Amino acid sequence: MSRHLSRPANEALTLTPIALTRSCFRDKFGVPRQPGLTRFAHADLVIQPPFDREDAFRGLESASHLWLTFQFHEAVRAEWRPVVRPPRLGGNKKIGVFASRSPFRPNSLGLSVVRNEGLCRDDGGRLVLRVGDHDLIDGTPILDIKPYLPFADSVPEASLGWADSAPTERLPVVFLDEAEQQLAGLPAVEYPDLRGLIEDVVSYDPRPSFRRGRDEERIYGAHFYDLNVRFRFVHNESQERVEVLTVC
Repeated sequence: MSRHLSRPANEALTLTPIALTRSCFRDKFGVPRQPGLTRFAHADLVIQPPFDREDAFRGLESASHLWLTFQFHEAVRAEWRPVVRPPRLGGNKKIGVFASRSPFRPNSLGLSVVRNEGLCRDDGGRLVLRVGDHDLIDGTPILDIKPYLPFADSVPEASLGWADSAPTERLPVVFLDEAEQQLAGLPAVEYPDLRGLIEDVVSYDPRPSFRRGRDEERIYGAHFYDLNVRFRFVHNESQERVEVLTVC
C-alpha cells in the first residue's frame, strides 16, 4: 500500500507564481493601504504556464469576489523584524508584526479580497483574470486564487480594536486647469476610471504618517498606468485640500 508522506514542518517551501500582475499602480507610493478603498483600481492577472488552462478556472465566473495570496515582492528583506509601526496608529506606536497587516513580514506574503471582473484572452492570446478594488503593485506575483465565500469569510461581529472601521477622513480634491485638460485628452479605454482612481488615492493622503497635517510646499508624484500624476497638499485657515497639478 502506498503512503503519502508529510513534509517536515520546518522544511523550506518553493512556491511557483500562478500569475503576474499588470496593475494600474506602478510603484508603492499611492497604493491603497487595503483593498477596497477605491472602486476604480483595475488589474490583469496574467496566468503563467502551466496554469494557463481555462479548465483550472471553470466555475470561477460565479464568484463575485476572490481571495488572492501574493508576495510583497518590493518589500522582501533579508531579515525580519518582530515589531512594526502601522500607519493607522500614526506611525508612532509599535505592535507585533503578526498583529499587523504590514508588508514587511517573515515570508513577505499578502492576502487580499478583490472583485472578480472575469477571465479572458489578451491580444497576445494569454489567459488573463481581470480584478478590481485591489491593492496590487505592477509585477506582483500571485501565489493562489480562491473564491470568497460570504457565509464563511464574512464575520460582521469581528473586531480588532485599533482599526475596526474603514478610514472616513478624506481631503477634498481639486483638479487644476492643466490637469483637467490632460485628463480630457486621455482615452477612457486605456485609462478606465482614471479620475475616480486619482481622487480616491490622493484624498486618503498617501504621504507617510509623519508628514500628514503639515504645511509644506512639496510636490508629490504617483504613477498610475504609464502616467505620472503630480499633486500637492494646500493648507489654509479653514481647510486642507489636495490640488492635482498634472496628469501626463
